[in-house]
Order: sequence, then structure tokens, then C-alpha cells
Amino acid sequence: MKSVVVVGAQWGDEGKGKVVDYLAGSFDYIVRVAGGHNAGHTVIIGKEKHVLQLIPCGILRPQQHAVIGMGVVVDPAALVNEIETLAKSGIDVSNRLHISNRAHLIFPYHRELDRAAESARGANKIGTTSRGIGPAYEDKMARRGLRMCDLLDPALFREKAERVVAEKNRLAKGAYGADIDFSHEVEETLKLGEKIRGYICDSAELVNHALDEGRSVLFEGAQGTMLDIDHGTYPYVTSSSAISGGATTGAGVPPTKIKHVLGISKAYTTRVGGGPFPTEMPDLDAQEVRKRGKEFGAVTGRPRRCGWLDLAVLRYAKMINGIDSLVVTKLDVFDTQREIQVCVGYKYKGTPIHEMPALAEEYDHVTPEYKTLPGWSDPTYGVKDAGKLPKAALEYLRFIGDFLQVEIGMISTGPERDATIIPEATLLSRWL
Repeated sequence: MKSVVVVGAQWGDEGKGKVVDYLAGSFDYIVRVAGGHNAGHTVIIGKEKHVLQLIPCGILRPQQHAVIGMGVVVDPAALVNEIETLAKSGIDVSNRLHISNRAHLIFPYHRELDRAAESARGANKIGTTSRGIGPAYEDKMARRGLRMCDLLDPALFREKAERVVAEKNRLAKGAYGADIDFSHEVEETLKLGEKIRGYICDSAELVNHALDEGRSVLFEGAQGTMLDIDHGTYPYVTSSSAISGGATTGAGVPPTKIKHVLGISKAYTTRVGGGPFPTEMPDLDAQEVRKRGKEFGAVTGRPRRCGWLDLAVLRYAKMINGIDSLVVTKLDVFDTQREIQVCVGYKYKGTPIHEMPALAEEYDHVTPEYKTLPGWSDPTYGVKDAGKLPKAALEYLRFIGDFLQVEIGMISTGPERDATIIPEATLLSRWL
């Protein structure tokens, strides 16, 4: 049984889209397990650039099946737009796209309430994309959400939706002073539902049956470990599970059917929005890395905060996820760096600590401990053979692997699909 979970080992934006696209050719099913359309995957194939927000990027392969699991919250308008955009590029999703009948829906009122709540926080903004992700998960946990299966019965959908909409109208006015009527959204959502009903299915049955038949499945999450609702830098986190364990609930498969975990990390660190970031670079250094790495959100366009590689974070991510192979992306961004700082641990109020702080406020008193490694000042962009990497680049990768006691299973040297190195005799090389 070949079943692998791909997880972000930092604060998201690690390059999971390219990695999943690269691996997808060796798997039959690619399953998205969490998040919403705030998580963009950018995939470059030749001269074409695809930005996918909901549909797993395995859909870009001609034979693979793409599954949106019940752990995902789905904006019907965003999904329809994505399907139509793919069609314009000549990519037909018919009979290859499957959406869980238990996946919850995002309505326009979720977006409006998301924006209102974020604005009300003032200086304490979380940094949400205001796409309604959090409010949709709130409704799910409060047991008042609407799901894909509700779209299959228009009369029942109207009955349920009208009750929820009446509540949202009262909430918008009472909590935020916004006199908004969301009633029109019921029929608008039903119209969108007509375009996606044919993709709705029992995805847990589909994926488990595929695994039982010996088919291969690649599970992909959204965001990264440090944005996980339980294990991240709370409250500056996402609203869902971004770790490997989330794949079991988000796809509806037992943990015994998942065999490997592949972690993704950049050669440095980035994060978007507010929240702790111990290894954040000074402005001038960050601007250079942001420029070279094109560190702007694939969906939002927001500039990302940039910092040195944080091995304390990666060690934590390895423990929480059970990572047995690590991908290092964007190695080429350091091609002009003379010296590279690597965080090897934290001190809290001057005392070394070995656990990740639970309180976001504790990070105000955390000081990273750095080790300085030499840069390589030679181009690695597009290199496809590990033997052709500069010695200092190889030493940098070896230092990461030795510190974490994990293999470096893949190295990305550019955004293109083929700008990838798979070292021989690694676990990952045996999956492909």
C-alpha cells in the first residue's frame, strides 16, 4: 500500500503545491484534507502557471483523480470559478474530481462576518485572509453548518439555510452594527450547486476502497504545522488541522492506512500575517530574500515575512507529524548569500528551552541561538543532479538532515516541475 501525507513543516507557503504536483504522477488519487480557498498552490508547467485554491493539483495530471475531503470547507463560487478556469486551460475535471458529501460550505456571509471580526480586533488582528474560512469552521463546530449533501435536496437546503441566514442577519446587526440582509445568498448558492452536484460523493468510501484495491493515495493538507489549530502559535493560526493526523479525519481513512509522512520546508522561513516569528530577518535582509524568493501570497498577493531557517520549529514539526522524509525547497534563493544563519535552539529569558512555547506571548522573551554556515555564491537554480550542487550547499543540506536526524528526500531548485533533485537511496526515491 503506497499512501503518503504531505505536510508543511513551517508556517505554510513551503512549496507544497510544486511537491504534490511532482509526486502526483506516481499516485492514483490525490486527496485534499483540510483548509479552504485561502490556501493557494502555484504550479508551473513549461510556460503555464496554474494557481489552485481548492482542487488538489493532481488534477493537472491527465489520469489522476483529485478528491476534496470532508475536512475542507468549500466556497461554491470559488470552486466553480476554479473548474471553469481549468477548462479554459484545456483541463477537463469530469470523472476525475470528487467532492465529499460531508464537506462544509462557505457562504458570502462567512466572508462578511470574517472581515467584520478582523476589523473589530484593531491592533490585535490575527492576519486572516477574510475569505470566510474561520467562520465556516465555527459553524461546523457549532453544528449549524451546511454541507455539500444539503445541496442535493434543494427544498431541504432552503429550509435549513433560511434559518441560518436569519441568525446571521441578527448577528451582523447586533455584534458589528452592520445592517446586512443575507437572504439572497440561498438561491445564489443553489444555482452554483447545480454546477457541482455531479462531483459530490461519499469520498471516504471512494478513498478507502481505492486503498483496499491497492491503489496509491497522496494526501495533502493546507498551511503548515505552526498554523495548526492545536499545535501552532495560537491564536495566530488557521482554523483546521494542518498536521499529518488531520489527514485521517479530513479524508476519512484510519491512521493504519497511512504509511509515510513527507514534510516540506523552505531553505529559510516565512510566515504571513501577525504572530510570533523568532528568526525573522532585519528589513534589508528580508527584502532581498522576499525579492529573490518571490515571497508574495499565491492567492492574496500579501508580502511574506522572511527569516532564517528555524531548526527548533522543524524538530517540533518532525515530532508532531512523524516526518520520515524532508523536502527542502527554494535552495536557489540563497545563491547570493555569503553567510547563512541557522537557528539551532531557543533561550527563554536567558535559559535554554527544549519545548515549543505554548503561549504566543512567551515568544516575546525567546531569543534564537544561531550557527553561522558559509554560503556558496554559485548558481543552483534549475540544477537537477545533487552532484552538481556547490559543496557549501551540500554541507548546508547535510547539516539540516544531521541535526533533525531525518533524510533529505527531495531538493527543489526552482519553481518549475523539473527543477527537482531526488537523491538516490532515499525513502522518497523508492516511492516514485
